Amino acid sequence: MKAVVCEAFGGPEVLALREMPDPPPPGPGEVQVRIGARGVQYVDVLMLAGKYQFRPDPPFIPGNEAAGEIVAIGDGVTQFKPGDKVMSRHRLGAFAQLGNSRAENCNPVPSGMSLEAAAVFSGAYHTAYHALLQRGRMKAGDWVMIHGAAGGIGIAAIQVAKLFGATVIATASTDEKRAVCLEEGADYAIDYREGLRDRVKELTNDRGVDIVYDPIGANVFDESLRCLAWGGRILVLGFLGGGPSTPRTNYLLIKGLEVIGVRLGGVTEQQPEVGRENMRKLVELAGQGKLRPRISHRFPLEQAADAVQAVIDRKVIGKAVLVG
Repeated sequence: MKAVVCEAFGGPEVLALREMPDPPPPGPGEVQVRIGARGVQYVDVLMLAGKYQFRPDPPFIPGNEAAGEIVAIGDGVTQFKPGDKVMSRHRLGAFAQLGNSRAENCNPVPSGMSLEAAAVFSGAYHTAYHALLQRGRMKAGDWVMIHGAAGGIGIAAIQVAKLFGATVIATASTDEKRAVCLEEGADYAIDYREGLRDRVKELTNDRGVDIVYDPIGANVFDESLRCLAWGGRILVLGFLGGGPSTPRTNYLLIKGLEVIGVRLGGVTEQQPEVGRENMRKLVELAGQGKLRPRISHRFPLEQAADAVQAVIDRKVIGKAVLVG
């Protein structure tokens, strides 16, 4: 099979298209997928650089999110059969033409959804759903501010928040990205880099927002605390802005605020039954056309380095996929 291999730690230049042995037949509880599309995300950037929490030694085939057709099943697999189209999760190896996955980490591709959309659905939408509804306890009528809202988990968060009755303030860095946020259903779209607190106070009639969804961290986190209403929650999803913050605990005390960490692996590893039920609901909503990934960049598999560079350069709005 053809596969893209990370041959050393570094940037996109460490990726090379190679002929590799096919994976072994699927073991008990596994399926083998002929992959037609795979998502490219910031996790891949970190993994190539050796800076992710899971640090495989090169050479390895990156990629953990894909979609394709099942070509073989292992012992004990009853929910799928060869020929079924699935969205699959992989610890590694999605940047290839074939990959093995645990059957419990696969979900059927809803009717009417393309393989490209299916390949970028699971991680982003499960993150948004778990963060907002379970960790953030979002309810209809809440005000939610979503940072990095034109990114993959940002657009997913806009759609999930609106579907469940929230008023959404999206933040993004350019006019183009803010326009996309409004297209995706956000009620307001603003620039987070200047006058954030004043703008939020204006939009909410001095009340503030109930939830901040923050994959950026750094100074954005600090300013976001000032935008929360009494009893508000800030959801910490990452540190794209350069690093973690240290909140002033007296401020948390005075306003009764909560800082809540969100890691999707937490629920899928610690509460797998909850994770499976979440995905069942999300796939059902996608099948009803209520959740729709947005893909701005498509590359053939051999141009994986270009796809990773597009993510690094923040050119991607929504998601990027590798096809073929």
